[in-house]
Amino acid sequence: MKKSFLFTPGPVQVPEAVLLEMAQPILHHRTPQFSAIFRDTIEKLKWLYQTKSDVLILTSTGTGGMEGSVVNFLSRGDKAIWVNGGKFGERWGELLSAFGCEGIEVKSEWGQAVDPEAIRKALDEHPDAKAVYIQASETSTATMHPVKEIAALVKDRPGTLFVVDAITGLGAFDIPMDEWGIDVMISGSQKALMLPPGLAVVGVSEKAWGFAEKSDLPKYYLNFLKERKNHAKDTTSYTSAVTLVIGLNKALSLMQEDGLETIFNRTEKLAKATREALKAIGLKLLSENPAPSVTGAYVPEGIDGGKFTKLLRDTYGVALAGGQAHLKGKIFRISHMGYMTEWDTYTALTAVEKGLKEMGYDCEIGRAAGVAAKILGE
Repeated sequence: MKKSFLFTPGPVQVPEAVLLEMAQPILHHRTPQFSAIFRDTIEKLKWLYQTKSDVLILTSTGTGGMEGSVVNFLSRGDKAIWVNGGKFGERWGELLSAFGCEGIEVKSEWGQAVDPEAIRKALDEHPDAKAVYIQASETSTATMHPVKEIAALVKDRPGTLFVVDAITGLGAFDIPMDEWGIDVMISGSQKALMLPPGLAVVGVSEKAWGFAEKSDLPKYYLNFLKERKNHAKDTTSYTSAVTLVIGLNKALSLMQEDGLETIFNRTEKLAKATREALKAIGLKLLSENPAPSVTGAYVPEGIDGGKFTKLLRDTYGVALAGGQAHLKGKIFRISHMGYMTEWDTYTALTAVEKGLKEMGYDCEIGRAAGVAAKILGE
C-alpha cells in the first residue's frame, strides 16, 4: 500500500473540507442559490486581495488571467514593460508579442529578483509605456520580485498600469492590492487558494477600468468589461465553474478562520525551515531572493534531477516539481502554499534525503528534518 503526497507548487493539496463541499449535488449556475454563493465568494476574495475594487472569477487557468490582463487593457501597437526573470516572466513577452504590442524587456537572471532601478530606467526611457507586467513570485525559479517598490514607481503615472501575476503569491505572502497601488492582480485556483486547477481570479482597479474602455485588442470569452457587468448581477458571462466556485468559497472560509497574518507567518516559517534544512545537507538554493511560497534547490553534482523527482514520485509517493527550460534535470522545487503543515515539511525533507541517498549522495537521513524541527519549534 502506498500513500501519495503532493508537494508541488501547483496543483497543491486540497483540504478534505473543500473536497467534501465540492462533492455536494451540483447547482445550476443561473439560480438564486448559486448567485448567493457567488456573491459571498467575491466578497471573500476582496478580503484576500485586500481591495475595494472589482474582483473577477474566470473559468480558466492562471494563463487565461494573464492573457486577459493584456487584451483588456492595451491596444494595438502599445508599449508595455515586462520583467523576464523565468519561465512565467517569458510568458508576458509572448503574450504581448501575440497581440501586436511592443514589449520592452527588463531581464533579471533566473534566481535573482529584478532591480527596481531597472524598471525606473525603462519607465524614464519609455514614458509612453502603458503597463508594467511582472510576477510577484516567479514559480520556475522560486524567486520573489520587489512588487511593493515597483508599485511605488508606477502608482503616480496616470498613463501606466501595474499588472502583477500573483498566481504563486496571493494567499502565501502579503500583497495588499489597494495599499500598494496594484492595478491588476491575477491568481489561480490551484495554488494558495487550495483548489484543483480551473479558475483564474483577477482584481481590477478603477484606474485599469479606464484603460479597458479604450482597449481595441481582440477579446471575446475573456472580455473583462462584460464580466464586470455580469458579476454585478452575481453571475458570470458564460457557464460558471459551479463546483470550483463552491470549493473556493469554502477554501476562503478556512483562510478567514486562520486570518491573513497567521497564513503569511506559517508559509514564511515553513519556507525558512525548508531552506535551512536543505542547506544543512549540502544543497545549494536556487534563488538569491527566495519566495515564501516555494523553495528551489539544485540537485547534487552527478545526480539527474528528472530521475530524482521520478524516484520520489513513483517509489515513495512524494511529488515534488522539477526544473523548466535550462534548469530541467538540475533542480527540484517544494511548495509551502495553502494546505501545508510542519508535518508535510518533515515528510518532504525526509523523502529528499532518502532519494538522494539512494542515488548515491552521502547524507544523513533525518538531519534535514531535525534542522527544520528546531526552526519550526521556535
